[in-house]
Amino acid sequence: MYAIVEELRAVAPRPRSASWLAGRFEVSRRTIERDIGALQQAGVPLWAEPGRTGGYCLDRARTLPPVNFSPGEAVAVAVALGGLAGTPFAGSGSAALRKILAAMRDDDAAAAHDLAARVHLLGAPAEGPPIPAVLADAISARRVLRLRYTDREGAETMRDVEPLGFVGSSAGWYLLAWCRLRDGIRAFRFDRVDQVSATSERAPRRAVRPEDVQVPDGDLRTLTLLG
Repeated sequence: MYAIVEELRAVAPRPRSASWLAGRFEVSRRTIERDIGALQQAGVPLWAEPGRTGGYCLDRARTLPPVNFSPGEAVAVAVALGGLAGTPFAGSGSAALRKILAAMRDDDAAAAHDLAARVHLLGAPAEGPPIPAVLADAISARRVLRLRYTDREGAETMRDVEPLGFVGSSAGWYLLAWCRLRDGIRAFRFDRVDQVSATSERAPRRAVRPEDVQVPDGDLRTLTLLG
């Protein structure tokens, strides 16, 4: 089906007949018609053009060529689409995310699901200052981070932490990490991280559950990707 779409994209807006496509891909005409029907049901903008020179056409303006999405990009889209809940565009957003996941390689899609499982949300996350790339990439890079952190009381400490996930709330975004100074899971608010660098040490894999995250009120939900 992917090859059919690419063939029709290459000649768009000209049509290709079912017979021509069957010969091209060495399958039966019935198989082509079945696959075209499945593509149409999936939302691919295909239509049949009648007549002796007719066939199947693709609306090139409404489709994208193959695009490689990284796991982080897919999760970023999922987080952004979370703001569409309860709007007329929620269904379209979900369909867009499904298309992104379908276009990804299997290993990248699996990595995206793993990353999403480490993102926890409490309500609508607030906007904040720009986040350093080393923090934004902390989970995927799996490097132990060295932070200079100022807590709510104004006390400043240096800490080595093992990134575990992210928490977004109305108060801002937090890095969820195993703190070696406190020997336990802690949440570090991004705007209180005064300095951060990645060490050469690979962070060990640790499991973290939503119930391990201390929140004052509300329901913490884990980000999920549709698929």
